[in-house]
Amino acid sequence: MMDPTRAILGTHGQAFINGFWQTNINHLEAAVEIEKRELKLSGMDWSTFKIGTKKGTGTMSGYKVTSDMVRRGFGKFNIISKLNDPEAYGYERIELINCMPDRIQLANWTAGEEVMEETPFTFEGFTLLDPIVAS
Repeated sequence: MMDPTRAILGTHGQAFINGFWQTNINHLEAAVEIEKRELKLSGMDWSTFKIGTKKGTGTMSGYKVTSDMVRRGFGKFNIISKLNDPEAYGYERIELINCMPDRIQLANWTAGEEVMEETPFTFEGFTLLDPIVAS
């Protein structure tokens, strides 16, 4: 049976861009999709599949504090996602490699409201640096 205290909350998540902690980021999402090639083979009742290319996409968002994303432009950078919860079995760090923004937000503000910044991006690989393993 699962110990409910081991469920991980994103409260202690951190994002690092090129090694610098982005304290303003409060949401990070990244996923990898694969292109599957369907193969129909003679003598088989089932279609089989071959893995093709992979595509990494993600989004990070949070409060606008500096002009770092505007200044960085469309150049490539690495992101390390650190997911940590004091009650979990440990923490997980994943490095997203060669991230490149799809869109850079230049202006998006409303008087009296916090300015939020969202950056969708693609990436070209990842490394699981620290896995969470149940003890």
